Amino acid sequence: MFDFGKYYEPRSAREAAKLLAELAASDQNPAVICGGTDVLIKLRERHRYVGAALVSVRGIPELRGVRAAENGDIFIGAATSFTEAENSDIIKKCLPALAAGAASVGGPQTRNMGTLGGNVCNGVTSADTAGAHFAYNSKLIIQGPDGRREVEIASFYKSAGVVNLAQDELLVGFRIAKADYEGFRGHYIKFAQRRAMDIATLGCSVNIKAEGGVIADLRVAFGVAGPVPMRAMPAEEYAAGKPISDEVLANIGEECVKCTKSRDSWRASKAFREQLIRTLPGRAIKTALVRG
Repeated sequence: MFDFGKYYEPRSAREAAKLLAELAASDQNPAVICGGTDVLIKLRERHRYVGAALVSVRGIPELRGVRAAENGDIFIGAATSFTEAENSDIIKKCLPALAAGAASVGGPQTRNMGTLGGNVCNGVTSADTAGAHFAYNSKLIIQGPDGRREVEIASFYKSAGVVNLAQDELLVGFRIAKADYEGFRGHYIKFAQRRAMDIATLGCSVNIKAEGGVIADLRVAFGVAGPVPMRAMPAEEYAAGKPISDEVLANIGEECVKCTKSRDSWRASKAFREQLIRTLPGRAIKTALVRG
């Protein structure tokens, strides 16, 4: 059963943040809920949120949808579902790695209910859309009781399961600058034990800009290659200005292994994950260039 306290439905992000602050001040242990695919599971298993006051943000209009600003920046609401992201014309055209990540999450029921915001706010390294946000340098718009702030995705993750979000704050959405997607081609590869409805053994997102067969800019991001999602910055630096060849792609994989932090787990050994880290970036780059 679901053993929680009171349930609230604020009408705006600002109202939600003020409500969270009031509930926290009165020791009601508030928790934000939207799709519920993460919160309700933990609540049912009594891992977290037992007795918590649930603040639903699902009905807040400003947290939903995908739209492009006049300057070309893209805004994605935190309450946008995986299905909505997967089918968005803007995301499919401009942010293909994010579209692929959203399409790889769970089954249809989970994708219909689960949200992009929840996928990063739970802080897990296996989140299928987190790597794409790293590859696109996403900025997170966070609402607090006294206003809003922007946080780069790289500084949002603090440690395993811990993110830069106070108890009286909620994620409004993501902003991706035009300069971080225009002229780029992207892709996401999820390696898992099953072909569907499984947690990633390793996830790899790439975002590449190539000119005349030469890598002008490359971002490579991983999930499950460390305690939090991460960019392989040394590999990106190595790749800049290099011609696209099998040798260079193999070397990019080797550079990725050097800067990631794989470990043994019941899903896969450290050695197997490191082999995936060597292999998947080159495969994702080839796919991105062909589909682009």
